[in-house]
Amino acid sequence: QVQLVESGGGSAQSGGSLRLSCAASGDRIAEMGWFRQAPGKEREAVAGIDSRDNILYADSVKGRFTVSREPAKNTLSLQMNGLKPEDTAIYYCAASKYGSYVFSLRPARFEHWGQGTQVTVSS
Repeated sequence: QVQLVESGGGSAQSGGSLRLSCAASGDRIAEMGWFRQAPGKEREAVAGIDSRDNILYADSVKGRFTVSREPAKNTLSLQMNGLKPEDTAIYYCAASKYGSYVFSLRPARFEHWGQGTQVTVSS
């Protein structure tokens, strides 16, 4: 069983920065990712990384967010710079024990999810 605990959410001004962290415990993890869900919207992928260090970003965050992983510690981080009000959402960490031939950020690929952490960006 895998447990994911997110931390680092909070409030920031537009243009500011926040850093999210996700600590995974339990089984070995192959792929990890960040997703977010804003009120009234569907959950969407933000960024992710697999065991081969392939990294994917949503177009909306490219150049502003940086995802990183420490495999030895089973931790995943998301450095968010240049925050915008539209980044406001609950951010979820997700993990999968199973690798894939082609890494993707389809939510259905991830069988373990954290409880989420709120990020609020004001203009």
